[in-house]
Amino acid sequence: MILEWLKDWLLEISRQVVGMSVFYAMPMMVIVGALDSSLLSLPEVNDYITIARVANNPNEVYYFPFFPAIGSLIGCLLLYRIARRGEQFVTRRFHPAHLHRVQELYRKWGVFALVIPALLPPPMPFKIFVATAGVMNYPIGRFALVILIARMVRYYFWGILAYFFQNRVRMVLFWMETHILEIVAVMLGAIVLFFIIRWLVIRMRGTSAKHNAQVSLAD
Repeated sequence: MILEWLKDWLLEISRQVVGMSVFYAMPMMVIVGALDSSLLSLPEVNDYITIARVANNPNEVYYFPFFPAIGSLIGCLLLYRIARRGEQFVTRRFHPAHLHRVQELYRKWGVFALVIPALLPPPMPFKIFVATAGVMNYPIGRFALVILIARMVRYYFWGILAYFFQNRVRMVLFWMETHILEIVAVMLGAIVLFFIIRWLVIRMRGTSAKHNAQVSLAD
């Protein structure tokens, strides 16, 4: 069963990073962060591991959240470069209408169109904003700085939270380990529901626009 395999895989990765020496945990977190932000999707894994690591090793709150932030930056730069060199890859992975919508958000909101998705967890889409930045030739220096700062804010927020609520966090993490199958199922359900609702909204808007156009022609 896919969910069972995903459950075991997530728990194994988390246990290894939480329990191993920081000299091994550091490159592991960079690799996981890079994979998650580039070609693969590992929802919430970086957040979970950062919280668990700091809750069990409070003295690492000062530097450990920096590792997933660096990994995420590397992954984002990789996806940015791929999208910048070949728009075909982007249009195969993301619907053209969604890309156009994200481009409009960039033109309207500027840097905030990148900051907000970088800060928020799923189901907020993020990779499409990274890929669109590459397609639009968004300045790479500004892109890298925004991603790094936003990801550091996100992971240091979790780290500081874990530091001040160590015992409670450990209790919550234990509960999560014993109910992770249900949590993964709920997360997947929420993501599916999000995309269904978004599809319905887009379809309703399209139908409304078509109806208005027909009324205008009739007039």
